[in-house]
Amino acid sequence: MELVSTKGMLLKAKRGRYAVGAFNVCNMETIQAVAEAADDMSSPVIIAATEQSIAYAGISNLVCMAKAAAKTTSSPVALHVDHGTNPALIKKCIDAGFSSVMIDGSHLSFENNIEITKKVVRMARPKGVSVEGELGLLKGKEDHIDVKEASFTDPDQAALFVSKTGIDSLAVAIGTSHGAYKFTDTPSLDFDRLKEIVKKTGIPIVLHGASQVPHELLKRALESGVEIGGARGVPTEQIRKACRLGVCKINTDTDLRIAFTEAVRQCLTKHPDIFDQRIYCGAGREAVKKMVMAKISLFSKF
Repeated sequence: MELVSTKGMLLKAKRGRYAVGAFNVCNMETIQAVAEAADDMSSPVIIAATEQSIAYAGISNLVCMAKAAAKTTSSPVALHVDHGTNPALIKKCIDAGFSSVMIDGSHLSFENNIEITKKVVRMARPKGVSVEGELGLLKGKEDHIDVKEASFTDPDQAALFVSKTGIDSLAVAIGTSHGAYKFTDTPSLDFDRLKEIVKKTGIPIVLHGASQVPHELLKRALESGVEIGGARGVPTEQIRKACRLGVCKINTDTDLRIAFTEAVRQCLTKHPDIFDQRIYCGAGREAVKKMVMAKISLFSKF
């Protein structure tokens, strides 16, 4: 299939009360893994790239690889800019073939967030590219994001933000966190707030910072030498509840990074004579594929 926007797939998810996974990528292997998982699970997926991943891999390279991967599956695939903060870069991505973008003005004042988001909507709409906005701040560190204190999304402000900007989906802050070190204790997401946001906005809601850091994966990563002790993610049941209450898109990055890195380390440890990168990168690709398949199942079956 050709790349599609996220608007249609998220509206369908909203009607069906499930969530579509947005999976962060940075290279050929991770893109292939996401597309293969989508095909095996007959599920829509969103291939997401942050500004840092775009700088690393290159806009045209990401578009070409995503388009090639999308043609290998009959499932809908979108290519999405994740946490875009630079309208000029977002325009380049739109012109190059990205089918969906996120403008993250959450660090700005409410008024300035509205203005920068409207600007991106005006750029994207004529080309049929969907736009995700963000209101509220998630705590945590990942790529260029480094927020010390969270600021939860206000439901009334969210409704106004949606009406003023014309966005297709809204990322909200209800207690999740970016990065591997999300919580020092068992998290408790603000589901009452989520219910109000869903009710008052009427558009698909997005949950960022939702990696789970599964215990078995963390254990294997530690055994392979990854220094990630103390990492903690969002519990499975809270992810399921968020889907039941109306979250339509869930972003995953940290779990994929850990899975890829652990698989590569294990491969090299078990086979120290290997210096063919296709073998250990292939192991990483397979690990990411399995993780994506598990996430797709989680987001759609509860």
